[in-house]
Amino acid sequence: MRRCGILMHISSLPGKYGIGTLGKAAYEFVDFLKKSGQTYWQILPLGPTGYGDSPYQCYSAYAGNPLLVDIDMLLDEDLINVEDHDLNVLRQKHDFVDYAQLYSFKNVVFHKAAARFFNIADEKAISDFKAFCAENNYWLEDYCLFMSLKYLFKQTMWTEWDDDIRLRETDAVEKYRSELADEINVWAFIQYKFFKQYYALKKYANDNGIKIYGDMPIYVSMDSSDVWAVPNMFMLDENRCPIKVAGCPPDAFAPTGQLWGNPLYDWDKMEQDNFAWWVNRVEYSARLFDLIRIDHFRGFESFYAIPAEDETAEYGEWVKGPGIKLFNVIKKELGEVDFVAENLGFLTDDVKNMLNESGYPGMNVLEFAFSNFSDSDYLPHNYIPNSVTYIGTHDNDTAMGWYNSLNKKDRKFAKQYMSLKKKEGICAGIIRTAFASVSDTVIIQMQDYLELGSEARMNIPSTIGGGNWRWRMPEGVLTNHLAKRIRKYASLYFRLPEKKKVKLKKITADVKQTKADTKTINIRVVSK
Repeated sequence: MRRCGILMHISSLPGKYGIGTLGKAAYEFVDFLKKSGQTYWQILPLGPTGYGDSPYQCYSAYAGNPLLVDIDMLLDEDLINVEDHDLNVLRQKHDFVDYAQLYSFKNVVFHKAAARFFNIADEKAISDFKAFCAENNYWLEDYCLFMSLKYLFKQTMWTEWDDDIRLRETDAVEKYRSELADEINVWAFIQYKFFKQYYALKKYANDNGIKIYGDMPIYVSMDSSDVWAVPNMFMLDENRCPIKVAGCPPDAFAPTGQLWGNPLYDWDKMEQDNFAWWVNRVEYSARLFDLIRIDHFRGFESFYAIPAEDETAEYGEWVKGPGIKLFNVIKKELGEVDFVAENLGFLTDDVKNMLNESGYPGMNVLEFAFSNFSDSDYLPHNYIPNSVTYIGTHDNDTAMGWYNSLNKKDRKFAKQYMSLKKKEGICAGIIRTAFASVSDTVIIQMQDYLELGSEARMNIPSTIGGGNWRWRMPEGVLTNHLAKRIRKYASLYFRLPEKKKVKLKKITADVKQTKADTKTINIRVVSK
């Protein structure tokens, strides 16, 4: 089935508290997606952002980002005071996300909300909270203790904590669990509220025919509860410092490569228990999302390992990963999981074979296609149906930013290939090209429907700070006119969701015995 969707992270939604949240604006965006004939809302990873504010460098592979918790919903529950000073500071509108301010003021607000919850909550609410904690205990306990310790040790990395708790000595863990019990409860409360709000939003989306297309980073952050809690699953030395770290080798886009700094997995160790760590993570993600993008898919076949002490990614080496074995185990344990493989960049035959064997759709990016009139794999005539097409992802420029940056020769190639005309509009022509492709799915960034330039770019890889991860959609742009224009693409290129057919809900048969010993069967059909 051909379908389409829009890529925009929750943080980019408009609103009055400095960042997009799981509240009213998210529900309005679902309504807009439905009116626009979309099937998917693609978002970025949902974890609590750490270094550089990147959703690909989170404090946990399981926890939700507290910044996305909606303040108005807490107000409606009478958990915070409308006149609160910190709340008034948060109400200052920002066109871009100001993470530093948000962390400071939202943390205070959440502590006040947690204190009030534990003070006024009835027995049913407390029971619900305890049930949430019990169900998620396998990750929640470590995460809440980790975050409590982060603040105790003034936000330093866990590798710089006192040796006893850094090495998770039993006595130290028990000591801090006791001393920080109230703080641990606050962090658990924040996660409780995050997932209550998230699953309510997901249900609303699903009930309206919109599927949530999520993102699962291949790596976890070194400064995370995941690495601190189970260090034996990673390539660490006896002091629990990384031996080698993740990244990408030098290429035309990054002359010294990309040094991500994530710890690498000890795949031999993981295989000893049949990749249980990964099975648990995927099972959890499959409950969060209807479709999952696997970040850096090629890293499962071979991963680039950089000496931890290096300052660039120039001198790494390729090391074999688990390959298809991992995904065969996942299929055996969990059945078919709806994955999309992020297979961008240089791909060897082994990576291509792994993708083909997995059966997962790969990704196409139009912005990679136009260079020196060469026959790139990213040109639409080389696509296959089992794929997802983008103009650009969160790591690329917007369509207008990209087009304006092309050199004269490549721009001529793009104009000719996509038949771009001023009358139709450059963005419109590029969007049309993506929709017309044979790919089963096409995903367009919201910025491209709004025809925004490079100022609206979400991220520039290999850079930290600046405007990365900060873009927010302006208020009032989700008009009926825009919805009709987007729906027209979906309709013209046969990507509208399938209309629900009336199903026979119930068939009852009454059997009556006649004098002639024959059976008369009266069937009553009840439509749904």
